[in-house]
Amino acid sequence: MSMNEIILKKAKKIKLIALDIDGVLTEGKLIILNSGEEIKIWNVKDRFAHTLLNKSGLNIKLAWITARQSDQVAIRASELKIDYVYQKYIDKLKAINDIISKEQFKYENIAYIGDDWLDIPALCNCGLSVCPKDAHEEVKKIVDYISKFNGGKGVFREVVEIILKSHNLYDKILKTYKE
Repeated sequence: MSMNEIILKKAKKIKLIALDIDGVLTEGKLIILNSGEEIKIWNVKDRFAHTLLNKSGLNIKLAWITARQSDQVAIRASELKIDYVYQKYIDKLKAINDIISKEQFKYENIAYIGDDWLDIPALCNCGLSVCPKDAHEEVKKIVDYISKFNGGKGVFREVVEIILKSHNLYDKILKTYKE
């Protein structure tokens, strides 16, 4: 079985995509205004991944788990209807376990996307572990898949497309944009 087949097999079991924010959904750069407000730069490709998930009909839940606290994260999560948002969570595996207890998922049903040391426990326990191309070297050593993209440049979108391919939905959804 090729690595691609292994990733697709793992992706087919996913019921929850959990991910870090800074360094995954964003490049990890922070702009902090004098008022203390944080500004994050979000990628439209990752936003479109939400549209693709909705079109797919798959009932995949989403969780954002971040060690930082930001009003911008809360606002964006509400706008995108993210199922679970954990801010100021250093122990990301604890957040995963909380979701498991609420949803009755198994670890194999969870994809986790992370880029740094704080993400390692979650990455080591979840069924499909992914990191951006520019993740820390220690993270790259332990994940199932290293994205073709750097953090903030479409990593989440790539994971969604892998899941769509695992369910043979990618071409079907793409076709709706070609007609």
